[in-house]
Amino acid sequence: MPEASEVLGYQPLYKRVKSLLVARIADGIWQPGQLIPNEFQLADELNVSQGTVRKALHEMTADNLLVRKQGRGTFVARHDDERVLFQFFKLTADDGQRDFPDSTVLSLQAAEAGPQAATMLDIAADALVWRLLRKRTLGGKPIIIEEITLPAAVFPDLDRLEVIPNNVYGLYSARYGVTVSRAIERLKAIAADAIAARHLDCPFGMPLLQVDRLAHGLDNRPVEWRLSRCLTEDHHYISDLK
Repeated sequence: MPEASEVLGYQPLYKRVKSLLVARIADGIWQPGQLIPNEFQLADELNVSQGTVRKALHEMTADNLLVRKQGRGTFVARHDDERVLFQFFKLTADDGQRDFPDSTVLSLQAAEAGPQAATMLDIAADALVWRLLRKRTLGGKPIIIEEITLPAAVFPDLDRLEVIPNNVYGLYSARYGVTVSRAIERLKAIAADAIAARHLDCPFGMPLLQVDRLAHGLDNRPVEWRLSRCLTEDHHYISDLK
């Protein structure tokens, strides 16, 4: 039987170094906002070249896991409003203006996952999840109604919080040690149902953009399933392909 390395193929050393450093964030050894050791220190600790460490840190910076600040060093990225806006919020006004939306929590309920959420979040169908329904506004105008489904085992006691903040990715990171590192989105045109029409103040059956997002943590496990139904009369979805 071939060895794992033969099956998986060769992995460059800097990729292995990157995996080790990402694990430090995932395991909470490096906290959001923390200054990490410099390239020389990491190279000495890991017994690799400075160039290898630099390539690993460069990829982590490109992945928005690290932030380099001129003259100050390299820091673990925070899920602050600005980062979430430009990395995860893609609705943009037709005139190009980008703003972070306000949010109003409409309900937070515990329930069994059911077949669809179980498949999306890779959990048992009878596992407990949180279902968070909220309305999001831009300039005081309702523009998004969204349902967020979270595995309760990953986010315990969510219902005991006095306030669910607007920036939930910041909450995931600060309170639960869960860093959303990437998200997969599927876009589809739908018609407004009764719930969307009521909360978005739009006609029943009006065309909406549905964004179906599955967010993953640093260990690549799914941690959030989000369905956002968006009014796009004055906005469009922007995707920066590089």
